[in-house]
Amino acid sequence: MEGNETAERERLRRALVDLLNTYSSEAQHIGHAFANRHHLHATDMHALLAVMHAERHGAPLTPGRLGEAIGLSSGATTALIDRLERGGHLRRTRESSDRRVVHLRYAEAGMSLAIAFFTPLRPHTDAVMEQFTVAELQAVERFLAGMGKALLTYRDELRSN
Repeated sequence: MEGNETAERERLRRALVDLLNTYSSEAQHIGHAFANRHHLHATDMHALLAVMHAERHGAPLTPGRLGEAIGLSSGATTALIDRLERGGHLRRTRESSDRRVVHLRYAEAGMSLAIAFFTPLRPHTDAVMEQFTVAELQAVERFLAGMGKALLTYRDELRSN
C-alpha cells in the first residue's frame, strides 16, 4: 500500500506542478494582453497588482517595497511610479507621522483598470470555485499559500546570488 501512495504522491506532484505552470503562463498571457490593450507595460501591470494586493491586505507599499516586490532598482521603480502617477493609475500618499514615508495607493484610473480586468474574469473563476466545497477550497488555499511562500523563498535565493 505504501508503494501505491508514494507513486500517487509523485504523480500528483508532477500533475500539480504542470497545472501551476500552465496557470502561471496563462495568467501572464492574459496580463500582457490586457496591458497591451490599455497601452501599459507588463511591469506596470505587475506594479498595479502588487499595490492592489498590498492595499487589500491593509499594508500599502512604499516605493522601496514595490521595487523589491517586482525586482526593480530604485531608479527604475521611481520611473515606473512617476509613469503610473502621470497616467492617473497610482497616487503617492503620506499617511504616517513621518512625512518622509510615502505609500502607494490606487488612483481612480488604476481602480477603473482593475475593475475592467477582474470583472469579466470573475464569472469564470466563480464557476470553477462553485464546484468545490468550503473544506476543499480551504485545502486549496493552504496549498497555494504554501506554494506562494516557496516561490518567494526561491525568488529571494535567486536575487541574492
